[in-house]
Order: sequence, then C-alpha cells, then structure tokens
Amino acid sequence: MRNSKTLLAALAVAGATFGAGAVSAQALADAKIAVVDVDRVMGQCTACVAANTQLQTQRTQLQQFAQQQGAPLQGEQTSLEAAVKAANGKPDAALTTRIQAFQTKAQQAQQAVAQREQSFQRNVQYVQQQIAQKMVPVVQQIAQQRGATIAVAKDSTLFSATSVDITDAVLTALNSQLPSVSTTAPAPTQPAAQPAPAKPAPTGR
Repeated sequence: MRNSKTLLAALAVAGATFGAGAVSAQALADAKIAVVDVDRVMGQCTACVAANTQLQTQRTQLQQFAQQQGAPLQGEQTSLEAAVKAANGKPDAALTTRIQAFQTKAQQAQQAVAQREQSFQRNVQYVQQQIAQKMVPVVQQIAQQRGATIAVAKDSTLFSATSVDITDAVLTALNSQLPSVSTTAPAPTQPAAQPAPAKPAPTGR
C-alpha cells in the first residue's frame, strides 16, 4: 500500500491547476513551490495505518488459502509421479484418468487463488484511490493558503528547504477529513449485454 505512484500522478494534476485562471498571456507568474512527503503521509496518516494493517491481514489470509489449496495437490502429484515411473512412463487407462483428474483439480486451485489475488489487488488500488481523492484537495488547499502555486512530492526533488515542506499540515488535515477508508473494493462492473442483432424479415417470392 506504500506504493505512491497513484498519488503522485494525482498530485501532479492538482499541482498543475493551482492558480489556474490567473496566468498572464504575456508572462508566467513567479512560481512558489510547496513540498509534500507523500511516502510519509501514506505511512503515518490515521486511515493509511489502519488500512495497511487490514491489507496485511488480507495478504496473510491469501497466502494461507494458497497453501491450503496446494498442500493436498503436492502429495497427490508425488503419488502420480511414482505411479508413472512404475509404469515405465506408459500409464494405463486408470492411471491416465487419475492424471487427468489431478490436472483438473490443479487448474481449479490455481483459478481460485488467482481470483483471490485479483480481489486483493483491487482492494489495494481502492484504498489508494480513496486516499488520493481526499489528499489532492487537501494539498491544494494548504499549498494555496501558504501562497504556493505548485506542489511536488518530496522524493522527486533533489533538495528542498524545511520552510516549503507542508507535510505536517497535510497529515493533520487528512486525519481530520479522512479518519478511515474501506479496504473492500466494490465488485467489478459487468459489461452490459449486447442485444442480439435483429433477423431480417423473410421476403416472399
């Protein structure tokens, strides 16, 4: 959840809009820059800490589920490999049926784990989306209050003075406005079914 690419992109868009409408057609106004430590916000904000804990629990549950799915298959695979070896690599009909049944179960287990992994990744992205949606206007508001026209992420700068860092103010405001987030993403929307093409009316002779 500490991956801040989504937030950085959103902040860049917000930063580009600071003071929009006040731009002169003749010359650009002097830029004043505010700096935000996005990684620190993501690691310390109240909603972020709680969400990270819940997501870690989900990750642990996913790993346990994968182990539960794979453990029985490992024993069965070992048994089948021994049976094939005993048959000199030429399984009879019964052994072939066992192999096919094993392959089906293995495929079903892989699909079940993949579905849960996709659900977990949607949850991670949903958490980041909620934080970004609230964080961007908070950064914009505080930056404008401090007289800044641009806000940048701290890890994208080579140097910044502490006097232009607004991270503490962003954290305080974000904690007030976003005490918690949901760690369960909405179910993906299904594409609407396309109506069947109309059949042409039969023509008489």
